[in-house]
Amino acid sequence: MSQPIIISASPHVHSDRTSKKLMYDVVIALIPAFLVSLYVFGIGAFIVTAVAVISCLLFEYLIQKFLLKTEVTIGDGSALITGILLAFNLPSGLPIWMIIVGSLVAIGIAKLSFGGLGFNIFNPALVGRVFLLVSFPVQMTMWPTAVVNNTSIADAVTGATPLGLIKEGLMFGDTMTNISADLPSNIDLFIGLTGGSIGEISALALLLGGIYLIVRKVITWHIPVTMLVTMAVMTGIFWLINPEQYASPLIHILSGGALLGAFFMATDLVTSPMTKKGMLIFAIGIAVITVVIRLFGAYPEGVSFAILIMNAFVPLINTYFKPRRFGSKIKSKIV
Repeated sequence: MSQPIIISASPHVHSDRTSKKLMYDVVIALIPAFLVSLYVFGIGAFIVTAVAVISCLLFEYLIQKFLLKTEVTIGDGSALITGILLAFNLPSGLPIWMIIVGSLVAIGIAKLSFGGLGFNIFNPALVGRVFLLVSFPVQMTMWPTAVVNNTSIADAVTGATPLGLIKEGLMFGDTMTNISADLPSNIDLFIGLTGGSIGEISALALLLGGIYLIVRKVITWHIPVTMLVTMAVMTGIFWLINPEQYASPLIHILSGGALLGAFFMATDLVTSPMTKKGMLIFAIGIAVITVVIRLFGAYPEGVSFAILIMNAFVPLINTYFKPRRFGSKIKSKIV
């Protein structure tokens, strides 16, 4: 009897590496950003990350074991990454019970209700984060900030993120020249000495992790580079038109969740397009929605919403940008 053909859900990776190995490569890539969060926010960052990871693993085990009665898959690394990415999108002072609720939504609703890894339409960590933001907007926008003293950095002060300061200042008729006096320097934004979600503050750490993923061929350059370039071009146009009303492209790239989203969430193997052309369309859509929300919306950040919106378009993108079927003929043009 011939060997049966096994049909399984995405991600489909043609190599000797398993999905589990790919997942743990992502974990390794997230280590630099985690270390920076510990340095800046201290024990708060550790508690948020530990609670998110443990609760995501626990909910996946309990739901699969006792509710769905299916094979338990917590060892594949996907729930671990969901926990880390959820934590990276949260402030370091968020109450523990809220983190647990976000984990339940991420694993129970956004992932397992669709059938588990390979079947979920939306990025689970972002679903958990957006649920918490909508349900608990006050707690989700209380950002412990990095306070630089002569010898130490502490997280005892709560303040707005750079994007929040810009949004608030412009709403009250201030100009970028005046607002810039209260913003962290570009160097601080690049290194990570600023307020925000615990995993998004250091551009340097996220770039190191992103480059590692590209070198390891876990992801390709198409989504992160296209997304960041599109954001830079769009914000650059507005900035050139009126630099007193719009922040520079560098601030938009280094602030908020742009880099975290570009390298670690938009590139999710399950919820992103299959083809390179599809990836380009997907990334451009994320960038456009993000910039529109940041510049014209009431909320200062839009990366999470943009990725989830474009996640919904992935099936359509895959339909119109299909890879060429094996054995199909290529139409030749006679000149």
